[in-house]
Amino acid sequence: MNEEPKFAVIGGGSWATAIAKMLCHNLEEIAWYMRNDSAIEEILENHHNPNYLSSVEFDTNQLRLTSDINEAIAFADYLIFAVPSAFLGHELEKLTIDISDKIIISAIKGIIPESGLIVGEHFCQTYRIPRENICVIAGPCHAEEVALERLSYITIAGIDLPKAEIVADCLKSHYIKTKVSDDVFGAEYTSMLKNIYAVACGMAHGLGYGDNFQAVLMSNAIREMKRFIKKVHRMKRNINDSAYLGDLLVTGYSLFSRNRMFGNMIGKGYTVKSAQMEMNMVAEGYYATRSAYIMNTDLKAKTPIIDAVYDVLYNGKEPKKVFKKLTEKLD
Repeated sequence: MNEEPKFAVIGGGSWATAIAKMLCHNLEEIAWYMRNDSAIEEILENHHNPNYLSSVEFDTNQLRLTSDINEAIAFADYLIFAVPSAFLGHELEKLTIDISDKIIISAIKGIIPESGLIVGEHFCQTYRIPRENICVIAGPCHAEEVALERLSYITIAGIDLPKAEIVADCLKSHYIKTKVSDDVFGAEYTSMLKNIYAVACGMAHGLGYGDNFQAVLMSNAIREMKRFIKKVHRMKRNINDSAYLGDLLVTGYSLFSRNRMFGNMIGKGYTVKSAQMEMNMVAEGYYATRSAYIMNTDLKAKTPIIDAVYDVLYNGKEPKKVFKKLTEKLD
């Protein structure tokens, strides 16, 4: 890179914190927007995010911290959005400047409730961002392992591969390996769907199903994911690549997975509301389930796992009975 690109991270949670850490390995300065002024003060004073990944220490000379989203966006050419999908619309309402010439990178794992669109399409249709200026960060990669500097792999998907390469170069380090892909739709839908399957995996664990069943559940999940994505966007893709299968497995099995945790609580008897109140992080799979279920009324893919999770979360059906029926539909 002849000239250092300018990046802004939008979000104050664990994934945003992990991304800021990755960027600081390669860039002299980044902008970082978070709406919590007290968290900004804490970072400036004590060099760590007090609420998420507090073990990560930052050199504050590298950070342009602000609670004004427009200030962060004005600084940067590349904008990495890492806020829960349910809250993105509220944050974007604060915009007073044009973002149509920016490179948008989605690190969001869900559907925008207001539009029912994946993040890239939402920016394209609502903010006139050209599709070649949209990239997606795909896993498998948990923020907690980034904090611990454990070897992790991420894929940057974008139609314009040179732009994806720039993003990949700015995120890689001795413990982060990066590659690029042109499958933007596949990467983004995988990021959304895998959270639903992780909720299912957590429910199964909470209900007392063992490793044998969970292996069957996940092998059925990757095939279900393939059917769903194929209906949305048909192209040649290897669903066994790490950006698809790898991301699904780590989200379904890892103890760091908030979606698995949420599902586990539901399986153990928590109501949806009580599980959400007890968790201090958003489980994207809850919102993704409704979006995927509604989308599939038109797509008509065979999705028994999504249907089962929807029945539990939105129709209030008893998890034990729903999963007993689900076991008869898996192979």
